[in-house]
Order: sequence, then structure tokens, then C-alpha cells
Amino acid sequence: MPVPTELKYTQTHEWVRITGDVVTIGITDHAQAELGDIVYVELPEAGRVLAKDEVFGTVESVKAVSDLYSPVAGEVVEANTALADASEVVNDDPYGGGWLVRIRMSEAVELEELLDARDYERLAEEAVR
Repeated sequence: MPVPTELKYTQTHEWVRITGDVVTIGITDHAQAELGDIVYVELPEAGRVLAKDEVFGTVESVKAVSDLYSPVAGEVVEANTALADASEVVNDDPYGGGWLVRIRMSEAVELEELLDARDYERLAEEAVR
């Protein structure tokens, strides 16, 4: 799957969609492919305040459990509760219905530290080697 150019990315394989002062976060297609079949997703409740790079949840697959890291500081305004009953959506639609959380950013300047699609593609290619 191509890497969507309108998104930003982290070195820990989360993607970020920016809508004003709220960001939607998920894991990349590369990450879900490496994990394999996702069987459980643990997400924070709305209202939780996160620091940049803080673990906010986990994704469990048949292969491993992986931590999820917040690319920005802010307050969780929504978690994708539909994943509790349908975690496989993260595999099937990582950039759409498989989104994980929405966070109201407290420091928009943190977005400048994220990778663009081209830099993320290079990172993902190197991880495969």
C-alpha cells in the first residue's frame, strides 16, 4: 500500500492526520503488516492528557504486543471504541476505519518533528532490510 502523502509519520510507525488543532492517529500499513493479524487494541479513554512520546495504548497481534506512542502532547478527545469488537479493521483499513485516537494538541510546533511520506517510506524500507 502506498504511503499517503497528506499524513505525517513517526519513527515508531504511527501516522498523523491534522485537522486544525486535533490530530487523528493510527498505525501505518507497514506496521500492521509487520505485526500480522491484530487481535486486540487497548486505547485510552477520552480526557486523558498525554505527553509527547508517552505510551497511550497497545496493539496485540498473533505475533507480538506493541506499544503505541503519542506523537504530540495533548488531551485525548476520542478513542476508536469500534475496535474493541473489530480490531481486524486496523489490518484491513489502517488509514481509514482503523484509526486509533484523536488528540487535541497542546503544542502544534511538535508536528514539525514528524516525518513526511517520503522520509517515512525510506524508514520503512530500511526496517525491512
